[in-house]
Amino acid sequence: MRKLRFLVSLMTSDNDYQIEQARAAEDTADELGVEAQILFAENDAITQSTQILRAIQAQERDRPDAIIFEPVGATALPQVARAAVEAGIGWAVLNRDASYIAEIRPSSKVPVFEVSSDQLAIGRIAGRQCAALLPRGGAVLYIQGPSETTVAKGRETGLHDALPRNIHVTVLRGQWTEESAERAVRSWLCLSTSRKAIIDLLLSQNDAMAIGARKTFERLPNEMERDRWLAIPFLGCDGVPRTGQAWVRAGLLTATIHIPPSSGRALRMMADALENNKDVPARAFTSASSIPPLDELSPAKTS
Repeated sequence: MRKLRFLVSLMTSDNDYQIEQARAAEDTADELGVEAQILFAENDAITQSTQILRAIQAQERDRPDAIIFEPVGATALPQVARAAVEAGIGWAVLNRDASYIAEIRPSSKVPVFEVSSDQLAIGRIAGRQCAALLPRGGAVLYIQGPSETTVAKGRETGLHDALPRNIHVTVLRGQWTEESAERAVRSWLCLSTSRKAIIDLLLSQNDAMAIGARKTFERLPNEMERDRWLAIPFLGCDGVPRTGQAWVRAGLLTATIHIPPSSGRALRMMADALENNKDVPARAFTSASSIPPLDELSPAKTS
């Protein structure tokens, strides 16, 4: 009997959570005895759609049985999804709210579903972390991911749901990578308003950007200014064991939010549906948690 073949399309190889997604998919594939080809789109939506379409348009014997992907762009490739389903290829979207799933599922003969982290819940955890660290209020420098993505939007909404009114936020934009956060912070530091700003905490929508911001402050030539920035709490998100959690243990981050990889669960659901004809829900969620636990976070010294 031929092994099931899966194509797993991920955003970028320059991000610790995406690397963890790849590792989880490979481990799950080994456990289930299926094949998983991992492709990275290097943060380019056109590259991602081209890679996936190439697999869909291949000779039938070379096509994957299913495609599991985490979109680079905001649209989650609805036309590509329809092409996959029409070719008899299962389709799973990771960490996006793809509205077209509800349209495709009723007529599809293959599994079509989403597996996502609850981005609102993640944002609320970040808000509670800020509240625990700044019980008297303060100012937060907040580094977001791409504003067009549902991940960034959901985490921002959840943050403001839980953030006390006496905590004020200044927003910078990143692209989920260390380098993008370094650029954003460098640009902000060049503004006259930043020199007057008193920031009590840095919060990032992922660990990589939090570390990128920290590296920028570590390179400041003025020792007093450098020490002032490095004394504030740095908070991230993703909580990958080898990076985010390790950075918390090393004191580089004060806290993170652990988000279990969604790729392994999606691959397991897809294999179960294809091999055992099992119905799968249109949407499944993973559960996030604060590291360290919220009740272990001590108030930070504010300016």
